[in-house]
Order: sequence, then structure tokens, then C-alpha cells
Amino acid sequence: MNPLVPASATLPIALCCSHIESAAWEAGLRAALPQAAITAWPDITAKAQCAIVWSPTQAFMDAHPQLRMIFNMGAGIDALMRLRLPPQARVVRIEDGGMAVQMADYVCHALLRHVREFDVYAASAATHAWSPRKPRNRLDFPVGVMGLGALGQRVAATVAKFDFPVFGWSQSLKAIDGVTCLAGADQFERFLSETRILICMLPLTPATLDILCHASLSKLKPGGYLINVARGAHLVEADLLALIDSGHLAGATLDVTRTEPAGVDHPFWQRPEITLTPHIAAQTVVSEAIAQIAAKIDGGLDSADLSGLVDPAKGY
Repeated sequence: MNPLVPASATLPIALCCSHIESAAWEAGLRAALPQAAITAWPDITAKAQCAIVWSPTQAFMDAHPQLRMIFNMGAGIDALMRLRLPPQARVVRIEDGGMAVQMADYVCHALLRHVREFDVYAASAATHAWSPRKPRNRLDFPVGVMGLGALGQRVAATVAKFDFPVFGWSQSLKAIDGVTCLAGADQFERFLSETRILICMLPLTPATLDILCHASLSKLKPGGYLINVARGAHLVEADLLALIDSGHLAGATLDVTRTEPAGVDHPFWQRPEITLTPHIAAQTVVSEAIAQIAAKIDGGLDSADLSGLVDPAKGY
């Protein structure tokens, strides 16, 4: 390849964006890859070697059998991996894309709101009650971050700066300043038993489906608290409610639910112990994600050191 000519020159690219910001994505990609031949679904370019997608359909995949590379517009690729993809295609996810700082913001807000009892003060203020409470020792609230990818590592490192004891768990061992890192099935129960505030940052795979269940959540320290910013299908919702009712868990902050949007009759809305937000903990910053994708395409689809590459066997 001529180093003066970007790999995107004349490259057929298929774009499928089921997203509220689809117009911004399309305009941004055309500006960042001006020499590429970009075709937006439902128009078809059967010779496309590269696809840039968010929530594509099986029909889109079937219409583009020659794809060599599929770039996902976000970090979560569970929905994409449920499709039949062209067998030769490699999948690349966004790494950060402006999401890490948002995720750290969200988690720290939820953590401090619970530990500092700001939710209790808000309820007191609603009744005009002036009710100071005794300070809590944050050493009594060890935090466990379950899942140490790019976003999980940023969250764990940020929480550690607030002087909480922090434990991290992942499939492979990581090293993070200020965090006690554990790994693998053999250390999972120890991780849970050390944790009072559990933060779920895991990718959704067959192995992590329903991982937040009675068996795992009951191993948290008494008065435990769940913060789930990953996927709703990680959580067995009835088990969470049962553990709150029993007093073993104090509550939860949930940015995701099993079915989204959560219906008006969902039991979580009725529980003061549960704070629910509409899947907004971390949203892709379009300009940052486009720059990342464009740089990788211009680096060549056959690059051996391509970062963000998904391992199909692991599902992330």
C-alpha cells in the first residue's frame, strides 16, 4: 500500500445506523473518510469490505457477504454477536469513545449518593426536615468492580481516588494502582465476599447472563448495594427484589433493565431503594468514535496490531 494514500481510498463501506444520531454519524463519517465509497442502508453495496454499524439487522449482514471488517459504533457488541456474520469478518468495538469519563462520573455519583446518604437527605428535604446523620467510614464500604475492560479499569481507578477499598475482578488478571485485582472462577467468590458495593461492568455473554443472581448477590457483605451499568440481562430482577426485602441488600442504582424501556408498571419504579436511569451512564461521543474508526480504517483492514478486536470465542 502506498503510505501516501489512505487505505480508505475507494474502499466500499456499508453503513447501518439504527440510532437517534444517525444523521450526525453519516455526515461525520463522510467527512472523515472523504475518499471512501460509503453506502447507507437500506441502499446496498454488495462489494462492501467494511461495515460501520449500530444495531444492524440480519438482512443487512446477508446483503453484504464480502465484509472483512465490521466496526461497531459502541462498546457493547452482544446484540451484534447474535447475528450470523460473514465468516471471514472481524469485529472491532469502540474503545472508550468518550465513554470512560462519563462512566466514572455516573458510578462515583451513585456510590457517593448511597454512602453519603444523599438520597436520605433528599427525602428529608422533601418534608422540610433538618436531619443530620452521623458520618460513615468508607472503609466499611469496600467497592468491587466486576469487569476490568477499558471502562471498568477507568471506573476502578477513579473510585480508588476517593479512598474506598477497591477490588476488581476479571477473567484475566489486571494491574491497577490502588485496586486489589482478582481473576478467574477460583477468585470470584472471594471477590464477592470482600465487596459491599458491587459495580457491574461486564460484557454480556452466555457466561455472564444472569450472573447477578441470588447465589452471587447473597455473597456480598450485609447491607450490600448494586450498581449495574452494563446490561439488564446480567441481573435476575426478582432475586434483587427478594434480597432487598430480606434486608441483605440496601438497594441498587440501575442504568439498565432486562426490557428497555422499563414499562410504567415495572416494579423497580415503585421501590424507593432502587434508582433507575434510562441507559445513559455512558454514551458514545460521536466525533471521538468517528476519529477512532477512521484512523483504524486508514491503518488498513489487515493490520496485525488492530486494537479493539473482538474475540468471537469470548464474545468481547
